[in-house]
Amino acid sequence: MVSMEHEVLVDLFKNRPSLAAELLSEVLGVPLPTYTEARLASIDLTEIRPAEYRADVIVQLLLDGDTAVRVIIVEVQLERDARKRFTWPAYVALSRALHTCPADLLVIAPDAKVAAWCAEPIELGVPGFVLRPPVLTHADVPLVTDAAEAARSPELAVLSAIAHGEGEQGADIASVVLPVVGSLDDERARFYYDVVYHSLNEAARRALEAKMKGYEYQSDFAKKYIAIGEAQGEARGEARGEARGEAKAVLGFLRSRGLTVNDAARERILAERDLDRLARWIDRAASVTSPDELFDEPS
Repeated sequence: MVSMEHEVLVDLFKNRPSLAAELLSEVLGVPLPTYTEARLASIDLTEIRPAEYRADVIVQLLLDGDTAVRVIIVEVQLERDARKRFTWPAYVALSRALHTCPADLLVIAPDAKVAAWCAEPIELGVPGFVLRPPVLTHADVPLVTDAAEAARSPELAVLSAIAHGEGEQGADIASVVLPVVGSLDDERARFYYDVVYHSLNEAARRALEAKMKGYEYQSDFAKKYIAIGEAQGEARGEARGEARGEAKAVLGFLRSRGLTVNDAARERILAERDLDRLARWIDRAASVTSPDELFDEPS
């Protein structure tokens, strides 16, 4: 299931196509040609035959009308996906062929470990043909606390709230972002208000709630994904609770048989979340001669 975080980040680039170019050149130092317009292009990179490729966002940089001088493929990556080591080079090559101009890749990876994986060079096999993806993490996103900067790029300001809103300057970011958001069209304004509010630390949220005399999510998008997130959180909590109960049953069974459970075995049993494995351990607890024998899975 597509996550709210993924969709929010993708929408920022859809709402402001030039954001991709600004981040590549101003933050990551990737040189770009002179252009006069940034425009969304089709994300469909499907070839005439079999394979189908769809990027998250594709932006065309145009010079004087319809002359494409660069294409930027934006990919939001929240976790490792080995397939991307093969599809990203295809995205770049196909975009270059379809738009007949150079192509860049911009990977948005909020998590530092995922970002490090994304940035690893991709060897294509041809000598010297190596793709080194430029990767933007939350730490790389500029901290926007200046009203003029927020007005210049509302989407960058919202991205700043997503990246830094839980930090000490969450309230400072909100104070310059929200007035700008209020000047946008209704649909974007409601969406961005929700995103910023959801991204703030608890103290900043309380301050905003007090100022607005309470806060309710306004956009259908946020209501939908927050409801999904809450449901997933409740499901994960129920699953954790059930697993914890099964783990305690394993420990209780072992103790009832007079077996001593050392700290390492106890921690491993309590940390287990796989209910099927815990069920096997309960069955085996009736016959093992030591707790460590529980972990000897049949080959």
